[in-house]
Amino acid sequence: MVKSLEAMATDGKDKMDKKASRMTAKYNAAKASMKQRFGEQPFGPLTTKNYNDGIDAAVHKVDSDKWKENWVNAMKR
Repeated sequence: MVKSLEAMATDGKDKMDKKASRMTAKYNAAKASMKQRFGEQPFGPLTTKNYNDGIDAAVHKVDSDKWKENWVNAMKR
């Protein structure tokens, strides 16, 4: 039996909801590496500071409802 797009999207949304906290934790753990690697680029101190401030202020958000809607729309094209 073939699942409907809605059923497939719901399955994907449920999987994303189950791993949302791990996704956020991995993003937060990567912040130090992101800042380090950016700091290795030939940008000046102001640009690097602004980047680091932005990374520090960034809040990872998992929006599985938005993902589901976008996925269904993409699959209908």
